[in-house]
Amino acid sequence: MDQRELELFLHLARTLNYGRTSLECHVSAATLTRTIQRLEVRTGSRLFDRGPRGVVLTADGRRFSTYAEQVLGLWSDYRAGTDVPPDLAGELRIFATVTACEALLPDLLAPLRAAHPQIRLDIRTGDAAMALARLDEGEVDAAVAGIPKRLPESLVSRTIFTTDVLSVSAPGMPADGPYVVPARGLVREAAFRWFRRTGVRPVIAAEPDGHEALLALVDLGYGVGIVPRLVLDTSAFSGRLVEGPPLDQLPIGLCVRRTDLHRPLVTALWNAPAR
Repeated sequence: MDQRELELFLHLARTLNYGRTSLECHVSAATLTRTIQRLEVRTGSRLFDRGPRGVVLTADGRRFSTYAEQVLGLWSDYRAGTDVPPDLAGELRIFATVTACEALLPDLLAPLRAAHPQIRLDIRTGDAAMALARLDEGEVDAAVAGIPKRLPESLVSRTIFTTDVLSVSAPGMPADGPYVVPARGLVREAAFRWFRRTGVRPVIAAEPDGHEALLALVDLGYGVGIVPRLVLDTSAFSGRLVEGPPLDQLPIGLCVRRTDLHRPLVTALWNAPAR
C-alpha cells in the first residue's frame, strides 16, 4: 500500500464524504472509489459502509485507520531526520511511451542508475494519452509524458524536452488533407486548436490509437498526419515522409504525484540531473 492510498483513506475516514474528499484531494470520484476498493481487497475487509444516512466507517475501517495513521506518522518521522541514502534500494515504477523509452529515458535515468544501482526499474509502456491517469491512480510512481496546459493539482512536473507538433504526409499527397489524427490525447488537442486557428474544416480519414500506427497510415497514403517531431525522428518512417511546418509545441516532462515528492525513491529520481 502506498502513501497516497493511505492518505486518501484517512481523509475519507475524517470527512465520510466521497465528494468532499475527491474535491479536497484533487482526485476524481472514480479514482477515489477504486483506491478504497483496492484497499478493501488487500485488507480482506470492508472499510466503509454506505447507507441511507451516508458513509460510515466499519469496525475494520476504524482498526485500519489506526494502522494508517501509525504508518504515515513513522514515515514522517523517518523523513524528518534523513536525506536520500546513498544505498537506496527498492522498485521504481515508471511509465513511458515506446518513443520516450528510446529517446529520453537513457539520459534521464542514467544518473539515477549511477548514483543508486540497487534501485530496480520497472518500466511500463502504453498509450501516451493514459499516462497521467495511470500515475494519478497509483499504478506507477512516475511518468514521462506530454504536459497538458492544466496539470491536475495532485501532480507536479518538470520539463525535460520540448518537441514540435507537425504535419507529415506521403510524397505526392496533397498538403490540405484529409487528415489522420490521434484518437485522443494532447497531440489531437493541438491538431484541433490549429484547425480552429487556421479556419480548416478537416476531413478525418482515420483516428488511430498510437502515433506509430498513425505514421503507418500516413505512409500508406490515407492522409496528412499530425504527430510530434520526436515520434517521427525515432520511427522507421523518418526520411520517407514529407514534413510540414510546426503547428504547435509539446513539452514533455517527468511527472510524479505531489504527495510522493518526499518518498526516497521518487526524490532520488526527481533530483537526479539529466545526463
